[in-house]
Amino acid sequence: MGLPWVMAAAGGVLTNLAFPDRGWWPLAYVGVALLLLALRRTRMVQAGATGLVWGMAFFLPHVYWVVHATGSVLPWIALSMLQALYIAGFAAAWAVARRAVWVESRPVVQACLATVIWVAVEQLRASWPFGGFPWGMLAFSQTDAPLVRLAPYGGEVLVSAGVVFIGALLTWVWAGRSRAVVAVGAAGAGLVLALVPWLLPLDDQAEVGTLRVGAVQGNVPQRGAEWAVQAREVTANHTRGTRRLVEDVGDELDLVLWPESAADIDPRTDAGQAALVDAAARAAGAPVLLGTQRFPAGQDVRYNELVLWQEGGAVGGAYAKQHPVPFGEYMPYRDLFRRITPLVDRVSTDMAAGQGPGLMPIPIERLSREVDAAVGICFEVAYAGLIREGVVGGGELIIIPTNNASFGYSQESTQQLAMSRFRAVEHGRATVQVSTVGVSGIILPDGSVVERTGLFTAEEIAATLPLRTSLTPAARLGAVPAGAVWVLATVGVAAGALSRRGRGHRAGGLGSRRPAIVTEAHAGEGRTAPVSVVTGQ
Repeated sequence: MGLPWVMAAAGGVLTNLAFPDRGWWPLAYVGVALLLLALRRTRMVQAGATGLVWGMAFFLPHVYWVVHATGSVLPWIALSMLQALYIAGFAAAWAVARRAVWVESRPVVQACLATVIWVAVEQLRASWPFGGFPWGMLAFSQTDAPLVRLAPYGGEVLVSAGVVFIGALLTWVWAGRSRAVVAVGAAGAGLVLALVPWLLPLDDQAEVGTLRVGAVQGNVPQRGAEWAVQAREVTANHTRGTRRLVEDVGDELDLVLWPESAADIDPRTDAGQAALVDAAARAAGAPVLLGTQRFPAGQDVRYNELVLWQEGGAVGGAYAKQHPVPFGEYMPYRDLFRRITPLVDRVSTDMAAGQGPGLMPIPIERLSREVDAAVGICFEVAYAGLIREGVVGGGELIIIPTNNASFGYSQESTQQLAMSRFRAVEHGRATVQVSTVGVSGIILPDGSVVERTGLFTAEEIAATLPLRTSLTPAARLGAVPAGAVWVLATVGVAAGALSRRGRGHRAGGLGSRRPAIVTEAHAGEGRTAPVSVVTGQ
């Protein structure tokens, strides 16, 4: 098992490098190929262990920002291990599924089935438990790659499937290395599949007018001050930033965006905060969409909300975050986990989930109408269904306010920006990610970033964005692609489990070298059994 584990570990490390900050997207194909090669002769338990190695090698560096957020390595290791178990599950399921008679002698079927099982497991990981953790989905590594142009047609499901299938083709390059025609053919097919999506058009033209948007990244004061003092200073920073923004771009703004936690002391109930926000709205001559916290009277919970503020006060309703982060914003099973670590009590007041779609109607004076914005707060950008709900509900652009102050100088904020870029392409919507400390960015519907800030800086950015109402096939399909891969993966694994030929034989699979059906003696049994070792040779 030594070499397969080395290959799996290398594959996990390389796949992480495909994501921001590095963004070397072709390495995602190589990383997946190395995992499939490492699994080529393993049985279910060995495959699960190999998948776990790949998962730990990937997730440990990928979510290292958890250490910055919690100040402890324990949550980082626990989260990485939990996510790696899903990769172990994929590997075990693949080892079972490839036993089926209709799979083991057909390399193309093997590649398709491996792809379906991976995407099904990835979608499960993004939805369970506690609402799931979509971080690290292969699709999010492809925002600079041609494959991202598949996003409007099938969202994360189709783009991740493309990555895995190309990785499967790369295993044929290895398998066919003794026959040049096989290796060259597989490499050529992979290259074509990786590059052809560039030919797919992305429409980024305005359909119902344009919106002049400014985003303010106010930065945060040094740690150490009392919470309320810091919260007021953060709001003051954003007021000053709004004034600088107006000085730079004039009074032509339709909307000013502040990030999550820009006014954690609620300006709806605090006169000092209200004066700061009112001054910003007055300077901009436009409404300010800002993040705040609401603590309902008599309840030991809080809500993370977006509020629209015009000069004189808040207008309209508020959007409350629907998907609070478990262990970060609320503590499930607090009494149980307190027995493991006292860190659970760092979350002193649990955040409750809001209700209703992520949609904010914003009155725009220049357009003489309300512009509906699809919104998601911070990590909510990772949840496809939540953002889609806002777009299908009429969102003409996407707004992602976030607060990355807890994650230090890590890749968390750029990983999040990649997700915002993916959502822009997936739905054909201009998107703005605005952070307290960065990275903030203004993104066109084709995924290109036209303005971007640094990390832990006070900056302001602005752009005129196209407003759009047409729906992409991905938006129309919704959860259908995910449901389809779950069904196909279940059928494939069940067929392998029920296959009589799957009992007691040497495992083959993608990347094995000999195409023929051979026989192999079972030790101590005095009989032979057919073994299919597939390659494409």
